[in-house]
Amino acid sequence: MLVYGLSGKSGTGKSYNAAELCGRMDIDAIIDDGIFIMEGEIAAGVSAKKSATKLGAVKQALFTDDAHCREVRESIKALMPEKILILGTSDEMVRKIAARLELPEPEEIIHIEDITTPEQRKEASKHRTDDGTHIIPAPTFQVKKQFSGYFVDPRKGFRENVPGTPRTERTIVRPTYSYLGNYAISDKVITDIVEKAAEGIKGIASVLWVACNNDDSGLYIRAIVLFDYDAAVYECALELQKRAANMVAYMTAFNVLGIDVEIHGFQQP
Repeated sequence: MLVYGLSGKSGTGKSYNAAELCGRMDIDAIIDDGIFIMEGEIAAGVSAKKSATKLGAVKQALFTDDAHCREVRESIKALMPEKILILGTSDEMVRKIAARLELPEPEEIIHIEDITTPEQRKEASKHRTDDGTHIIPAPTFQVKKQFSGYFVDPRKGFRENVPGTPRTERTIVRPTYSYLGNYAISDKVITDIVEKAAEGIKGIASVLWVACNNDDSGLYIRAIVLFDYDAAVYECALELQKRAANMVAYMTAFNVLGIDVEIHGFQQP
């Protein structure tokens, strides 16, 4: 296994550029902020960006927790990538992560200044400072499993100047420890979205009550609904589930795991 490093200060665009760098160098795996990404999918680990504090994020990224470190180490041994790229804020951090995961000494440590322009690094820093956003070099559907309830949005791109190469996808997140404040959405917002989704569905008289339960894996929603007297209940409930799930996912970035629609009764004509 060949190990490489990508070193640069926080907020200079390492995670954003990691996918393109891996494409150019035929690297099939990435270690970034506590997670092991193999061929574009999260294989093991927990993102440091889930930590409640910046100090906790640093510890997570350095794999100081034995259980976390062991999980990632065993996953790497099982999948055995030919090449792996370790991201770090310094050359020393890259080497520490490699040692902690029992990986070989890096063949080469590339600096972010070698693959980006000053303007690109300035733009990356602006997004970090102004928006509090971070990039994870993995698809959104993968990241949502870890970041349900955070600001999550996809960003797609192509490897520059290499025709016919595959699209890479990276995900924008707002970590809990963001200095712009925590990202939280009240239950009332979810209620309003479900009620809006019900508008225009023929057969639904009103949404009487909405409850939601959110944990690390995602969001469950329960809606109690009053139907019109002659409504096709099954079709109406199915349509509400689809509309509400799509609207909640789009408007809040929550990973919607399920929506239960309960029949309260029928409105008399």
